Amino acid sequence: MPRLSFFVRFITIGVLLHVYVGFRLIPDLPVPAAGKWLAALWLVLSCLVIPPGMLARTIRRQPLADRLAWAGMLAMGFFSSLLMLTILRDLVLASLMTVEAIWPSAVNLADWRTVSAAVVIGLALLSSAIGFFNARRRAPVRTVEVPIRGLPADLDGFTIVQLSDIHVGPTIKHDYVEAIVRAVNQLDPDIVAITGDVVDGSVAQLARHTAPLGTLAARHGVYLVTGNHEYYSGADAWVAEFRRIGLTVLMNQHVVIEHRDARLVLAGVTDYTAGHFDPAQRSDPAAALAGAPADVDTRVLLAHQPRTAHAAADAGFTLQLSGHTHGGQIFPWNFLVRLQQPFTAGLAKLGSLWVYTSRGTGYWGPPKRLGAPSEITRVRLVGTN
Repeated sequence: MPRLSFFVRFITIGVLLHVYVGFRLIPDLPVPAAGKWLAALWLVLSCLVIPPGMLARTIRRQPLADRLAWAGMLAMGFFSSLLMLTILRDLVLASLMTVEAIWPSAVNLADWRTVSAAVVIGLALLSSAIGFFNARRRAPVRTVEVPIRGLPADLDGFTIVQLSDIHVGPTIKHDYVEAIVRAVNQLDPDIVAITGDVVDGSVAQLARHTAPLGTLAARHGVYLVTGNHEYYSGADAWVAEFRRIGLTVLMNQHVVIEHRDARLVLAGVTDYTAGHFDPAQRSDPAAALAGAPADVDTRVLLAHQPRTAHAAADAGFTLQLSGHTHGGQIFPWNFLVRLQQPFTAGLAKLGSLWVYTSRGTGYWGPPKRLGAPSEITRVRLVGTN
């Protein structure tokens, strides 16, 4: 019932925003009446296809579900840019109206309205095309060096390749995942770390498409922690499936990695919100270290959400690898991420704890990335005095 109530509110707000865009843009478009009616029809169709697109993962019938997802998510991505640009246009027009009030005839408002309406639609189309390309290409490799004081010499250059937020689902399938796996295996990492939100759908729907993850190769193994979307999709079933294909799932647990003559503690926690779905799976960085050797100072935590960092710092971790934020995925939503998470993207410091937040290897929702490129992250530990 709460989900239904949320969805009704979402649809209502979406309709109102479409109405706003229509009233602000369509009357000023420099096109004949027929063109304005086509623009209005597109907005109506957008309102109709976005909700089914969001619900497509609950539809078992294929290929209908995927087609609905593609239509709805493409429409959502385009409308997102259209809305932001319409708001920006209104701010510019409001400023010009102020100028005109102070200096009459300084600007031709009628021309500004006409030209800016066309520019908004053109820029929305262009940004959607660029965003689509950015989302659908294979994520590039990003190398990040993390300076660690007192790092044992044998761990200098130790490499962790991080994948995060792939979101295998209606628009991300087997071939997309397989291309990621090929790129990772070419890096010859010491460890592969998958920091959650691998899937958007059930094991029955997606096991074939996540199967390539079982061919990931690393010197000391492939490790995974759950994200919030695993819990939306049936976490217990997915944990069993990940283990079946050979991944090591860390659920408030740790392993000790022996590399040359040095050791490293690698721990993983369940998603920050896991306790809401199953109290027994509440995220607990301190518990993940229980029994770890006290003489091993290099401690790496895999935690889906950056906001685990405060508990990780208190527990004594050296480095936390996270995802979840997608770096905002579509500008300007990256500014809103900071309302929920302490870090949006990249390397940051919290006390003595380093936190690296991946922008994600796939995408969620609209196949679109603007100002937040996807990444396969190659993390190198580097000793420093």
